[in-house]
Amino acid sequence: MKNSVLKGALGALAVAGIAIIAKKAISRKKFVKGIFEEYGIKERSPFGLADKIREMNEEQYQELKGKFKKEFASRCHSRFEKKENIVEA
Repeated sequence: MKNSVLKGALGALAVAGIAIIAKKAISRKKFVKGIFEEYGIKERSPFGLADKIREMNEEQYQELKGKFKKEFASRCHSRFEKKENIVEA
């Protein structure tokens, strides 16, 4: 009895984890699609993005770089940095 309950709970947890990962993937895909539309990139591939980056001036490039850093930055890493700063103080 206990074993089947445990399997059910782990199964439900696995489904929830997959749903969270899928939600994150969908939001990142929307972000990249928005970047392509914002900068007028017709070729929907990394090569089209690279071609557009080559055409940009430094200011536009830094703006795009900041957007990608903000979207794809690891939230976990920033937590560790904050804790280390508290310990050092």
